[in-house]
Amino acid sequence: MGDYHIYNKSCYGLDEVRKNSVHALITDPPYGISYQNNHWDKNLPEKQIWSDALDRLRPGAFGAVFSAVRLMHRMMVDLEDSGFIIKDVLFWSYLNGMPKSRDIALDIDKELGVESHNAGTYKYVQGYRKEGAAHYKTEATKHKKVPASKEGKFFVGSGLGLKPAYEPVILVQKPTEKKLSVAQNIIKYGTGALNIEQTRIPYEKGEGKVGHNPHPKGRVAANIVRTTAFEDGYDKFFLVPKVRQHAETYNNHPTLKPVDLMHHLTKLLTWEGQTILDPFMGSGSTGVSAYLLRRKFVGYELDKEYFKIAKRRMEEAVI
Repeated sequence: MGDYHIYNKSCYGLDEVRKNSVHALITDPPYGISYQNNHWDKNLPEKQIWSDALDRLRPGAFGAVFSAVRLMHRMMVDLEDSGFIIKDVLFWSYLNGMPKSRDIALDIDKELGVESHNAGTYKYVQGYRKEGAAHYKTEATKHKKVPASKEGKFFVGSGLGLKPAYEPVILVQKPTEKKLSVAQNIIKYGTGALNIEQTRIPYEKGEGKVGHNPHPKGRVAANIVRTTAFEDGYDKFFLVPKVRQHAETYNNHPTLKPVDLMHHLTKLLTWEGQTILDPFMGSGSTGVSAYLLRRKFVGYELDKEYFKIAKRRMEEAVI
């Protein structure tokens, strides 16, 4: 596919990629949290892949690595130990996360050998519909229980965690070449800076320009990307909605990232004609974005079925 090279194999080694040839790393690796009990998410990636990626990146190149709150610190240590500089953490913020919790008061009843009381039934729904909650698919009717023990009643409604509302993206950079200034590094390698110009947030219609030195193309993007509008009259954020159910009927990848989100990262980290590496390609959102924005792409995906999905998505994007 022209400037697209994708491989259905392990990314460790990156044998097909020349050293110091890649302009940016954009990837959504395993988080190590056993998401939906998927086997490939049991552990964090081995640190070798980050050393391999560092060798393939040009000096000064940036990277965006998705992670999970619970193990983000471990991922950052692995990246830093491999030679990357931690520059920032972007937050992809959304409002429809699924709480990973339960009412612990019922567990207290069970521990005490007390039968919790029945309190009627409720409809259990799951999945997204673009028409809104009224069109959600009903999955089942469930019985609602309330604690019966004294201790259970005291702790009624207590849980084990908050509703997740953001996903972190670790922004890293390979050090620039020694003895070169940032400008000299950019001239030599084409890397070393973020593409602020292409990620500015345009002014809204009728809105006056703001700031002490307003730019005609709009505001500098923040390190927060949101799915819904949230403004205080001055700050504005990119809006990238989550992928809805059946958005692509053949793509069943459980952690599919929106192409618009990858567009933002692609434009922030690269310029047209530059090369992006994704060692954990999944169903190919980074590759689709790279093609649509006229970047070159190298991707790896070990799972055969996800690789087929990624290949199809990129072929359809090319067409």
